[in-house]
Parts: sequence; structure tokens; C-alpha cells
Amino acid sequence: MKRNIFMISLIVTFMTAVLIPVGATPALGKTVNLTYSIFFPPTHGQAKAGVAWAKEVEKRTGGKVKITVFPAGTLTKANQCYDGVVKGISDIGMSCFAYTRGRFPVMEALDLPHGYPNGKVATRVATEFAKKIRPKELEDVKVLYIHAHGPGLLHTKKPVRSIADLKGMKIRSTGLSAKVTKALGGVPVAMPQGGTYEALQKGVVEGTFTPIETLKGWKQAEVVKYTTECTSVGYTTAMFVVMNLKKWKALPQDIRETIEKISAEWVDVHGKVWDEGDEEGRQYALSLGNKIIPLSDAESKKWAAAARPLIDDYIADKEKKNLPGKKAVALVKILIKKYSK
Repeated sequence: MKRNIFMISLIVTFMTAVLIPVGATPALGKTVNLTYSIFFPPTHGQAKAGVAWAKEVEKRTGGKVKITVFPAGTLTKANQCYDGVVKGISDIGMSCFAYTRGRFPVMEALDLPHGYPNGKVATRVATEFAKKIRPKELEDVKVLYIHAHGPGLLHTKKPVRSIADLKGMKIRSTGLSAKVTKALGGVPVAMPQGGTYEALQKGVVEGTFTPIETLKGWKQAEVVKYTTECTSVGYTTAMFVVMNLKKWKALPQDIRETIEKISAEWVDVHGKVWDEGDEEGRQYALSLGNKIIPLSDAESKKWAAAARPLIDDYIADKEKKNLPGKKAVALVKILIKKYSK
């Protein structure tokens, strides 16, 4: 009997050596193949950061996880990305909460004109906000991390040095930035980034509210001459990186821990990319002879006061719906102060 057991053991050992090549993963540790939908085009810095994250996951899991990235919305469009993750069309997704306005009422607090100083602060604030407030609207996915661009600023064809100068000007702005424009006395004109260059060139609009990185990325510095550094009303757009909940729970504990660790590191990776993009946009604009106009402290306070009703309206609307509007806004303010030090 002992001899038979010994022979069986030898056969199993031999078959394992022959059928499973050196370095291959045994059946219990099969490679997990995941798909990742990103709405940014492949040349954009944020898409590159997402690809780098995927490669780092593959590297640190020893190839146990392989992630195929689909940029430019080729797997799911920007406004379908979140639902695509929930339904399993993609395993992981990156897009903006704002593209499905109303779907994420608590997370909308992040996009308000709080006065974000830069992308790194905005990204850190957004990620910690989601962890601390744990909104029910995100319970159907695994949130890996969140990132957010630097402050949306005003870029115009003629100089705007005060809130009075902005009155009646037609400004390209969409979603929340359209509300900011209106609150400041301008006339919002909705259009995608792709149509902004021509609209500015032809005088359809006199300016645009957007992060300064677009001055180079979309070449808009060629058709504006001034940037008003109105950071006191600097808004952002929070962007999620989430994973299908069922797929996440099916991963071994060690792999989940590795992905969590990498995701925590990638918060600052994305924040740095946003800030680098803003600096490149700034330098590109200056190289063309454009002017950067800083607001005085007194003027900055006027802009912030004019935009404050947007924040108050958000709080009132959410509290009426039994959502933590007041708590959400207070937390954002605390986190901006924390990470701006």
C-alpha cells in the first residue's frame, strides 16, 4: 500500500513538471484578465497614468493580473462608463461623475467652486472625501481612487481684472462652470471643448472657463490673450476609477491588498500629471505673449461671494432630499485646508 502511494506521488510530481512549464501559474493561481475603460484619448496624460497603474498592478502581482486598457471611450463612452462597470461591460472604468449629473448627488459637492489651488490638492481631497463620507451612490462598485483637475480659470480675448469687467461677456462654460459664469455676471454658452477653439476664433464667445492645461492641450492659447487667475472660485471635476464589485470580491486577498496599495500611490501620480499639464498650459500661453492677470485679495473675495449662492443652493437642495449636503461641503472645505498646507 505504501509502495502504491509512493508511486502515485512520483507520477503526480512528474506530470506537474511536464505539463506546467517553469514560471507558469498553476490552476489555483490562474491569470486574472481584466478590462479597463478610460474616456481620455491615449495621448492624454491621464490616460497614460491609467495605463501605468495597470502595468504596475501586473508587475506587483507577478503577472497574476493582466489588464487590457481601452482608451478614448472605445469600450464604453464617457457617460456610460460607470454603468458599464456595474454591468460588467468593463471590469474597471475611469470617467467623470459630472457626465451623469444627478446620479452622484453627494459626490457633486466636490465640483463646486470651493477655490481649489491645484490638481494635487483636488485629487487628494476627492479621494479622502469619498472614503470618509462613503456615499450610498457608490456602493455598487469598488472605488479604487478618485482624481480631479486643477482649478477651472477664466481665459478671455480681452482683459478681465474685476467682476465688473466680466458682466455680459459670452463665456464658453458647461454644467457647473455655466452656473459659475452666470453667478459672476457673464453669459454662459454651452459647447464641448472640441468646438471652443473655433468659437473663440470667430467671436461666437469671448472667453472660456476651463483648467489652464487646455490652453496647450486644445491650443486655445492661440485664440485667447488673457487668463484671469480667479482661484477663489476655482472649481474642479472629480473623476472616478472604479471596479466591478463582483470581480473585486472574487480576487484573492493578497491581490486586493496589492491593488489597494498601488491605487493609494496613484492618487498623487494623477495629481502631479494634472499640475504638470497646468504648468505646460501656462508656459505655452506665456510663450505666445498671453498675459496672466492675478486678482487682488479684495477682488478675489468679491468673486467668491458672488459664487457662494451656488454652494448654499447645493446644501439646501441636498438637505431637502435627506442627503448630507451640509456635511459634504464642510468636509470638502476641511480637506482643502488640510492638503493646502
